[in-house]
Amino acid sequence: MAASSKSSIYDQVVKVTHVYLGPAADRFIARQVENHLHKSPDELSQADLLSLIDWIKVVVSLLTEDNDLIEEYTNELQKLAGKRTKLKRS
Repeated sequence: MAASSKSSIYDQVVKVTHVYLGPAADRFIARQVENHLHKSPDELSQADLLSLIDWIKVVVSLLTEDNDLIEEYTNELQKLAGKRTKLKRS
């Protein structure tokens, strides 16, 4: 069923995001998926994650100047995408 796809990818992204944004995580991720990927949250796929992470990094950078926090958050999301690279800015 489509819900299992949402549970396996979307819910995992929301779970990671909840650590950083609390109860606003679900709404935040849903908006990012809808506005930047132009799909509904239940259509989020593994292939979408790197693009989504790029957008999340941009948006979270507008919310905080804590680069260590941004890096930690995006690294956790990259683990879901199967990619663990450090993205530090000088």
